[in-house]
Formats: sequence, C-alpha cells, structure tokens
Amino acid sequence: MLPLLLAPVGEANVIKKVSGNPQIKSHLETLGFVPGTEVTVINEIAGNLIVNIKETRIAVSKEMAQKIMV
Repeated sequence: MLPLLLAPVGEANVIKKVSGNPQIKSHLETLGFVPGTEVTVINEIAGNLIVNIKETRIAVSKEMAQKIMV
C-alpha cells in the first residue's frame, strides 16, 4: 500500500484504505473515496492532485491524498 500522493500519473489504482479523523473520512467517502473504488491520478500540480474517480474529476489536496491508501 502507498499513499495516493505517490501513485504514478495515468495508472489506475484501487483504494485500499482511507485514514484520518472521522470528519475527514466522511468527507472523502462523500466524494467517492471508499475502499474498493478505482481511482486514477490525472495530474499533479504543486503536490495537489487531479484524480478521476467514478467518471468524475476531483481536485485533492496534498494532505488529503496522503490519507488515501492505494
């Protein structure tokens, strides 16, 4: 397992675990970041990520990307 932050651009990964306090986990789950879901990093800008999850592009901060394990 590695943080989404370190996942290669363009490679599809499956979310294994989401960590953080309950509020952060709930927020990420609302956005679709749940274990078993496929996520692809589209671009990385200054440590922040643009990802494709469930046919939607979402911007994720560096701090949030560290809490998503793939």
